[in-house]
This record gives sequence, structure tokens and C-alpha cells, in this order.
Amino acid sequence: MKITLQQWTAVTLVLTILAGCGDRPGERALSGGAIGAGVGAVGSALVGGDAVTGAVIGGAAGAVTGAVTNKRQIDLNRR
Repeated sequence: MKITLQQWTAVTLVLTILAGCGDRPGERALSGGAIGAGVGAVGSALVGGDAVTGAVIGGAAGAVTGAVTNKRQIDLNRR
């Protein structure tokens, strides 16, 4: 079964909407992993690569990034 770019885009959009940043490192790791997987899959598909490989790499990178950041580093509303 071949997954179309529109399907990957829809999945990415849903994951992005459902994945809030979170307050704790575990929550940020999960949301970062979900966002990274979606972005990696779509990005890889756009350049002609394997979407699954892109999702795995993007998910891993997003999860690590989410886990090592703290709330202050990602708080865009601070003044």
C-alpha cells in the first residue's frame, strides 16, 4: 500500500494539533517525537526518500530535543 503525500500531510497536521508541548520532560519528549515523526515523514516523502525512515529519524530527533529542553527554554510567552 502506497501512502500519498496528502495522507502524510493529514497525519502530520493531526499530530501537530494533538501534540502540546507539555510541562515535564516526558511530555515534551512525546510531543517532540510526534511532531518530529510527522515532519520527518513528510519531508522525506517530498524529497523522494522513504517516509518511514524519515519518520523514525525525525521522531527520534524530536523526542531527544523535547527531553533535553526545559520549560523555560521553550516558553514563548515569557516577557
